[in-house]
Amino acid sequence: HEQEPAVARAQRLSPARHSSPPLVALLTRLPYIAAMQAILASLLLAWLALAAFAWLMADRMIFLPPPPSYSADQPGIMFVLTEDGASVATLHLPSPDAEFTLLFSHGNAEDLGHALPFLELLREAGFGVIGYDYRGYGASTGGRPTARAASRDHAAVYRHATETLGIPPSQIILFGRSVGSGPATELAAELTRAAAGDPARQPAGLILESPFTSTFVVLTRVRLLPFDRFPNLSHIREVEAPVLVIHGTDDEVIPVAHGRRVYDAAPGPKQALWVEGARHNDVLSVAGARYFQALQEFAGLVRRSDPAAPPAPY
Repeated sequence: HEQEPAVARAQRLSPARHSSPPLVALLTRLPYIAAMQAILASLLLAWLALAAFAWLMADRMIFLPPPPSYSADQPGIMFVLTEDGASVATLHLPSPDAEFTLLFSHGNAEDLGHALPFLELLREAGFGVIGYDYRGYGASTGGRPTARAASRDHAAVYRHATETLGIPPSQIILFGRSVGSGPATELAAELTRAAAGDPARQPAGLILESPFTSTFVVLTRVRLLPFDRFPNLSHIREVEAPVLVIHGTDDEVIPVAHGRRVYDAAPGPKQALWVEGARHNDVLSVAGARYFQALQEFAGLVRRSDPAAPPAPY
């Protein structure tokens, strides 16, 4: 056997001169670990601050009541009491030959007075119409508007329509514009659950103009918080009635991607009107006659889809 050279044997048996002991390596990393911990702590504090702000201020940011544009004694105004004691101003515009009645939930910066010209156009298009104001809007009373309160108000007006005015659920189409898409979609989902598959107890349909997937996602673009207001994307998945989504492709407030996602998630019969070039507040003027054509086509879809709907008048 050949003997191992002395120099090679010495190098093999001696520890590497340039390797750092584990403790030294750890000490060199401590500043980086501390920096990462500081960054993570800052991100956590920022998230907690965002969550607290959203929880406390969300309703004030969602609902922006304008000065009332009408008075409580205006002809046609009726008041509906909610279960928690609020008094909700409503306006019923019946149409003797109407097959369906639209229960309209307006946007966040208008009241019944501002919406009245639009409601009149809906009646001229052949629909009965019921409009209402969330508490804190117009002549409605009951404190500041909140998402939960708006849903209560909407449910109270729906009960008024079915029980006091005697309109069958199968002849009522819920219609929500912008923030109004929240209570409209929520009520449609609740009524679907309560109906347990009976179409006679469900609303005839749901129309959403400029809807959002949820209110917080409009601002954050992605879901960042474990709570939200008006989670339309979740509620629409429960709605069995036909759905019509109307949205401007250039909407600068609620991007059209929200409307498309809501439309895609609707499980039942559905139609859409994507108004090319329309922004948030000019959908009707840009769409023109196509707007009311879409409503009439949707009424036909409702008629064909719901066995409880009345036959079309001759």
